[in-house]
Amino acid sequence: MNRLELSIAWRYLRTRGGSRLFSFISAIAIGGVLVGVSALIVINGVMTGMQTDLRDKILVGSPDLRVLTFGDDLTMPKWRDALARVRQQPGVLAVAPFVLTQGLAQAGHNYPAAVYVEGIEPSGRGVPEITSVRQTAKQGDFRFLSEDGTGHGAVVGARLAERLDLAVGDKLTIISPAGSKFNASVGLVVPRTFEFQVSGIFETGMYEYDDSYIYVSLPVAQQFANLGDAVTGLEARTTSRNAAGAIGARISTMLGYPYRVVDWQQQNSSLFHALKLEKLAMGVILLLIVVVAAFNIVSTLTMVVTDKTREIGILKAMGLKSSAVLRVFLMQGLVIGVVGTGIGVVIGITVGLVLDRYKLIALDPGVYFIDHLPVSIQPLDVLWIVLASVAIATLATLYPSLQAARLYPVEAIRHE
Repeated sequence: MNRLELSIAWRYLRTRGGSRLFSFISAIAIGGVLVGVSALIVINGVMTGMQTDLRDKILVGSPDLRVLTFGDDLTMPKWRDALARVRQQPGVLAVAPFVLTQGLAQAGHNYPAAVYVEGIEPSGRGVPEITSVRQTAKQGDFRFLSEDGTGHGAVVGARLAERLDLAVGDKLTIISPAGSKFNASVGLVVPRTFEFQVSGIFETGMYEYDDSYIYVSLPVAQQFANLGDAVTGLEARTTSRNAAGAIGARISTMLGYPYRVVDWQQQNSSLFHALKLEKLAMGVILLLIVVVAAFNIVSTLTMVVTDKTREIGILKAMGLKSSAVLRVFLMQGLVIGVVGTGIGVVIGITVGLVLDRYKLIALDPGVYFIDHLPVSIQPLDVLWIVLASVAIATLATLYPSLQAARLYPVEAIRHE
């Protein structure tokens, strides 16, 4: 475009009196684009933030890969051989056995709590770090030491410790359903009970872990679950979370039946699929706001064409080409789209950063697994929002621009 075309486009965007920068209707069109873009950036950032936050918190206690078995018992008696074979696979950084079972915990009163009991190797030199759960201990540690020297220490989630009124050093009784036997003298099934001493309290920020998980040493967990020398399965840490699926597929093929491998996405597939679908749906819905704003652009430029018909006829009679007229109105729509998009991007990013930094929107962790609304604004997401917004605004200018370019000079000059 040359300076003349830019000057005409700028003049048509202004009011007749020139007292204001933009006409009121142009401001409305810009406002529509602004609202759509800013809302799209904030909501998209919220959905991305929730996905990232939930993924990180879930993976605090959930490994990249779990090697499990088929069968009625769902146990792995020959786990040492499988561990050695998994450890040799490319992409596997560390692997360790684990035991996962359930129980009923009590702490010297009548209030019982259903808990998950997970057995892992005690912290120490040479112990592989599969997850970062050992780093979440706010009191004590994961060595599972007890005063009686039996290693019956237990690390309890922070919220569970609050419910049971537990502190480090307190006694804890956990009832195990595994291995319970019928007692003929009382005519009842008598469950097995295990006494533990709280050796630590951890807090991951993930409600499910903090409210219902208890960690004990692997040998004690084997006794608690009545597994003998068997384990529930193997946990593995890979070079990358994104590569975990491909690595798991290779391990599953290598081990064969009765082994099966589940990666971190499969362990929480319903949750992550729901978040992805919700993010897509919200993005489409909010993009409709920009589409509605595009109709404002169409109406704005159509009114400008109607109002400036005589002037356009004079300009064309003086030698201004139809292509130049087309570019004039395309530029007007582009200015509305770019200005609205630019201001919307600034507002959207600012609101997102403020919401995330100051945690202005609190959530119930018992429902949402997290205690505040996280916002994570990714540059790539902002880029496609900007491109989509500008593209929609540009497409909206085609009809009124073509309408202006097709005007005949004589008919336009005689227009009233």
